[in-house]
Amino acid sequence: MGDIRWVVWRQDDNGNRFVVARFTDRAEAEELAAEMESRGHKQLYWVAAAD
Repeated sequence: MGDIRWVVWRQDDNGNRFVVARFTDRAEAEELAAEMESRGHKQLYWVAAAD
C-alpha cells in the first residue's frame, strides 16, 4: 500500500477530535467524510493532510 497522505477527522459535540480513517487517495477520503456528514449527526467531519 502507498503512503498515507490524507486523514478523515471527526469532532464530537464536546470538541474531542478523533481519526476516523487514513487514505492514500484524497478523493476517497473526501467521499467518506461526505458520507459521514450526510448521516445528519452533530459531529463535524473533515479531511486533512497526514503529518
